Amino acid sequence: MDVNETMTWLDQWFDRLIEEKAYLSDLDQKIGDGDHGNNMARGAVATKEALKNKQSEDVSALFMTVAQTLMSKIGGASGPLYGSAFLAMATTAKNSDNIADIFAAGLDKIQQRGKAEPGEKTMVDIWHPAVEALKANSLNQEVLDEASAKTTELKATKGRASYYGERSIGEPDPGAESSKYLFEALIQANV
Repeated sequence: MDVNETMTWLDQWFDRLIEEKAYLSDLDQKIGDGDHGNNMARGAVATKEALKNKQSEDVSALFMTVAQTLMSKIGGASGPLYGSAFLAMATTAKNSDNIADIFAAGLDKIQQRGKAEPGEKTMVDIWHPAVEALKANSLNQEVLDEASAKTTELKATKGRASYYGERSIGEPDPGAESSKYLFEALIQANV
């Protein structure tokens, strides 16, 4: 991973978050408080601006800027979760350019922070199979589509979505969806 490749990937993710703002908020209205799309789009706009104004000399510094901006600009659980992931990724990127190791560190931090495990209908249900696929050098759209479909059929047991119990089954999880966009952008950017 180099700075230019990483910027291309992040730009594609941020653009997708902005583009899908209404859709993500609609998903969140069904099993949450309805603000995921607005929060993620706000974070995306702010982070694009922060990255434009601050030249990062390496991927670690770039991830640090992303982490700090997402934590300060995204409300709810998503800011701390995504911010913590990028913070861990920044730390790992100081010593490794192995993409699987970098994303595994992000996943570990998400799980620590959110106390979530696979199968609970959260962003972990996208991150976990994506990281496993990165380790096997086999991340592709099919992996993400399968993880997304499985997540949709789960009953939410974490966060605000858990209040909806059985009604959450069959509804896409907004955090899983925004995470899917992250990995789709990674594939498209060919990092």
